[in-house]
Amino acid sequence: MIKETDILSTSIKDFFTPKMIKFSILPFVLTLIIIYIGFFIIAGIGLDQLTTMDIQTSQTTIQNGIPHTDSFSAKLEGSSIIQFLMSYAITSYIASFLVYALGSLVVVYASVFIAVIIIGFLTPYILREIQRRHYKDIEMVGYSNIFEGILLSLKWILVMLLLFFIMIPLYLIPIVNILAFNLPLYYFFHKMITYDISSNICTKEEALKIKFFNKNKLRIKTLILYLISLIPFAIFFTSVFYVIYLGHTYFAQTKKLRG
Repeated sequence: MIKETDILSTSIKDFFTPKMIKFSILPFVLTLIIIYIGFFIIAGIGLDQLTTMDIQTSQTTIQNGIPHTDSFSAKLEGSSIIQFLMSYAITSYIASFLVYALGSLVVVYASVFIAVIIIGFLTPYILREIQRRHYKDIEMVGYSNIFEGILLSLKWILVMLLLFFIMIPLYLIPIVNILAFNLPLYYFFHKMITYDISSNICTKEEALKIKFFNKNKLRIKTLILYLISLIPFAIFFTSVFYVIYLGHTYFAQTKKLRG
């Protein structure tokens, strides 16, 4: 019987080795740079739209049985719209709340999405280090290739986007909207990280057997890791630990199958 406490304690010890800490720096730096660039691009587009607005109105009156139409058009430019919104307490509060709330959600979800993709490139190196330290008797066979990996990633991204679209009606229901917001991204997170690890260690048949016999256990593990990722900036530092932890799980299960 494989003890979960042993896997967890070994994973923590491995994570704090110099080599794994070096691996942790790369996802942190790259994710931060991508989000930083994306933020300014999106913010620039948003400010361009917000700081320029065309206003057109028309009013029709009847005088002596003859209709008269008066038209008015104007363009608000510069920071006049922002100044207008911020000049009233209610509009200022609403605008600030929306900016911070939506901005925080976008940053958290984007960081999870980007970090999962970046860590996929480091997964083989992390798993080889784990094999060298603990599983020299377990050969890393693997069954994937770049072409298959890209196709599956695109497939899971499309499914994730489809789930986001399908769940739009649920976003306005309190509590339920929490599940609706997170289910699509968790689906992508679970698929990507389990595929990256299993496809580097096992044969395809072994991966299917491990998935069949440990389906619920794997889902609980990835769900806990995903919930940790929702803590702001946590994914920057913990993505390598996820690979180590799940890597030990797959190595132990593979050893069990081959033994």
